[in-house]
Amino acid sequence: MSTQPAKTLETFPNPAPHRDFQIHMEIPEFTCLCPKTGQPDFATLTLDYIADERCVELKSLKLYIWSYRNEGAFHEAVTNRILDDLVQATAPRFMRLTARFYVRGGVFTNVVAEHRKPGWQPAEKIELAEFVPQSNTRG
Repeated sequence: MSTQPAKTLETFPNPAPHRDFQIHMEIPEFTCLCPKTGQPDFATLTLDYIADERCVELKSLKLYIWSYRNEGAFHEAVTNRILDDLVQATAPRFMRLTARFYVRGGVFTNVVAEHRKPGWQPAEKIELAEFVPQSNTRG
């Protein structure tokens, strides 16, 4: 596998396709460029999804996210483009991408985009675990 930025998202078979289970990822180092000024924009991306047959492979996701570093993009557009690419690669039952952009000109921007597989009905609502940011670090 390459170690250069790439738009390719690799997948692997869902190890438990018979059940809905939540996959939660935090990506605290997303960067792209402001299309107006060329200055860098920084965001934390939070990806939550319920896989169907395929899951996204983490290294390819890192390289995919890295590929936006030198691209100009509005926050709303890049969030939806990333979600669309992830949905195309994995065809999940449900996927939500939350992009929390850091302050620019005194304004914080949060963009939330969702996908639901046609015909998929979630089970009765159950409160899922809340994840504290950076909860996987020791300290």
